[in-house]
Amino acid sequence: MPLGGYADGDFRALAELLTQPDVVLGLGDGGAHCGLLCDASMPTYMLSHWVRERSRGQRLPLELAVNLQTRRTASLFGFDDRGLVAPGHLADLNVIDADNVASEAPEMVYDLPAGGRRLVQRARGYVATIKRGVVVRDHDAATGERPGRLVRGPQPAPSG
Repeated sequence: MPLGGYADGDFRALAELLTQPDVVLGLGDGGAHCGLLCDASMPTYMLSHWVRERSRGQRLPLELAVNLQTRRTASLFGFDDRGLVAPGHLADLNVIDADNVASEAPEMVYDLPAGGRRLVQRARGYVATIKRGVVVRDHDAATGERPGRLVRGPQPAPSG
């Protein structure tokens, strides 16, 4: 499976890519194939497999996995006000139970218009998800809070 990074029967090639300084993680189909696959588990898989469980090859340091999913991605898209825990930056955080973070099995749901189907894959081990300083998920359950907003274009870094 060369396209899946498994051409040699292991993840060595992927590990080499992930440790390069210019690599940024991301997903690209925007839900176009949501009835066939679910890539939403990638952030959780980075933490559970690459940081904690990988046994055939070196694990990634937690700091690298977090940086790949936060600061590097934010910087690439010009979101200089996020992806970093620092004064003046948005307080967007995940508090994670590193020993228990994991992806659940994919599940087919029929909640799109006209009964359309999509795969969802829930995660566990997230103690809290905080957006703009407001808890939006508490122990893997939605709180009902929605402090986010639509963002268009680069966002300037906080001054000072």
